[in-house]
Amino acid sequence: MGDSFCAKIKKELSEINNLSNKKLVKAELEGYLLTNSSNKFVTENQYNINRFAKLLDNFGENDYKIEMQGINFCITLKKKITICDDINTDEEKRALVRGAFMSSGSITNPKNVYHLEIVFDSESNAEQVKQILEQSDIETKLLNREKKSILYMKDGENISNFLAFVGANKSVLDFEDERVIKDMRNNVNRLVNCETANLNKTISSSVRQVEDIKLIKAKKKFDRLTEKEQELANVRLENPNASLQELGQLLEKKISKSGVNHRLEGIRKLAEELKEVKKLEK
Repeated sequence: MGDSFCAKIKKELSEINNLSNKKLVKAELEGYLLTNSSNKFVTENQYNINRFAKLLDNFGENDYKIEMQGINFCITLKKKITICDDINTDEEKRALVRGAFMSSGSITNPKNVYHLEIVFDSESNAEQVKQILEQSDIETKLLNREKKSILYMKDGENISNFLAFVGANKSVLDFEDERVIKDMRNNVNRLVNCETANLNKTISSSVRQVEDIKLIKAKKKFDRLTEKEQELANVRLENPNASLQELGQLLEKKISKSGVNHRLEGIRKLAEELKEVKKLEK
């Protein structure tokens, strides 16, 4: 995983100094065990294996083997471990979820998309973690795929709250920094797209208005327009790229955008009438 965003989070979590608290050790170890029904844990992330080994040692379980399988780290337990203690306190619940995430969780770089997931062998175990998170208003969804149960979230705020919940405080700040930059970039893109759409609409309307005025003049019907409509028509021909508001300010007696619209409507109606006559003549 190198220096990936996910690896940095797991490195931070692996350095949490609470191994002297036996209750929290048991709770976090339980989180690891919840994700995997076998006695063999495989991961690309060295921080998972190091943390898992420390938890086992502090739990008093030394009967395990660590080895490399290709690029993966593998830890094999010689026997099935059962945690007997109930997990009741908020800190114990945080530790349990932290263990589950360390064992089989992943998160994408927020520069790309928001996605965090934890993979479980058992749906009931996934539901257990889901309930703990929802008690802290962290919403998750559950998906069953290829005999695995996947607990996941795609909402940036939920993911940020999750990272805070498991104790990745520095990573929360990094994640929020990326969220702010990404949201700002999206907002700028939306504004640019909106401005572009408005500009295209203005240009399209202007082209149509100019064509209508040229048609009226070509048919020698310009005198059928009112004096105010004639003035606006000439101003439009001279300023084809001006907005309606700008047109209103260019008139001898300035008028509002709605006033401009009203006069353009008169021009449009005459042009439509002339187009209809042209059709009948054909």
